[in-house]
Amino acid sequence: MIFPEIEHELPALTAIRRDLHAHPELSYEELRTAAIVADKLTEWGLEVHRGIAKTGVVGTLRRGTSTRALGLTADMDALPLEELNGFAHRSTVAGKMHGCGHDGHTTMLLGAAQYLARHGQFDGILHFIFRPAEEGGGGALAMMEAGLFERFRCDAVFGMHNVPNLPQGTIGSRVGAITAAVSSFSIVVRGTAGHVARPHYAVDPIIAAAQLVSAMQALVSRFSDPGESVVVSVSRFHAGAERSNVIPQEAVIEGSIRTFSIEARDRVERCLATMVRDIPAAFQAHGELKIDHGYPPAICAEGPTHLALDVARRVLGADGVAENIAPTMAADDFSYMLQKCPGAFLFIGNGDGSHRGDQTGMGPCVVHNPWFDFNDAILPVGASYWATLAETFLHDGSQERVASSKGTQS
Repeated sequence: MIFPEIEHELPALTAIRRDLHAHPELSYEELRTAAIVADKLTEWGLEVHRGIAKTGVVGTLRRGTSTRALGLTADMDALPLEELNGFAHRSTVAGKMHGCGHDGHTTMLLGAAQYLARHGQFDGILHFIFRPAEEGGGGALAMMEAGLFERFRCDAVFGMHNVPNLPQGTIGSRVGAITAAVSSFSIVVRGTAGHVARPHYAVDPIIAAAQLVSAMQALVSRFSDPGESVVVSVSRFHAGAERSNVIPQEAVIEGSIRTFSIEARDRVERCLATMVRDIPAAFQAHGELKIDHGYPPAICAEGPTHLALDVARRVLGADGVAENIAPTMAADDFSYMLQKCPGAFLFIGNGDGSHRGDQTGMGPCVVHNPWFDFNDAILPVGASYWATLAETFLHDGSQERVASSKGTQS
């Protein structure tokens, strides 16, 4: 059920969320946001730790005598995106906006912390972990490298993200991979510049690079298991000078690889390296490949995931729960935390976009969109869910379910 005490706080939670939305801060710049979070947690009586990985915040709440510990986490940073919405709480900072809903994630977790500080019935330790720099900055990993789990030991950890493909307030998850591993690649194909009237005196990198792009489609269709989901996308192809009569010296190809396992990622990268070496050479050119590994896949452990979905049914009823939800090729730095500690990643439906009013760009609230806005109506849902999960986990029985699943991590 949605706790009446949290529902009563909806106007105050909405005010916090909209204030955060109006004042977005990018990765590792979340000084104002972190201060608001820390001040609220302090006001509610939590033990507060600031400045972890520069702007990360952890609030700790203890009840009873048990040493069992649960981590709940939310991200805080915004995107380098110009907001196009016209409502009153639109971004006041040029070129920055909360286009992914981290303002809502932070507020839901604050709502849970407030309720549990005032009314929580549990025996154990709760750590509310507010992460910086999810948008490409790896804030979760930075917090871990700063000793997060050594300082704030957790027996399990859970995270949540809004999505447009679930009905408003519906919560879903799945056992296994729920977000993807991401790698970016950059390929430079070098030839010999020359005049287009005398191509036989040049080595054309465009011809070689074009053949390479065509061959890369086989990385999915012929070098990947048909039962696995693999994405290889070329997102940039640049070559040539300003003049049309010059064969350029080099061509640059950039793109992304996304898989649900490290093994599939590594296989694709090995095959790509062979192509980059051999295909340009067939055209007397030379290829160089650089790969940068991004976030790993988020792997939801069996015990914590079943517990999380059971709690969702208690809060929302069977119709408000999406079991075995389809995984997404998007990535999230919460995946690093799941490598260290068993847990699960949850999705919550943000609605069809009608909460934004009469705005251009209507339709589902797709993240990373300049018309995006988090749906304040789901703030009590997320906060009540977190509070129920915390109280359920920190009672006898739930801990054993989580402990039995630790072997499922990969």
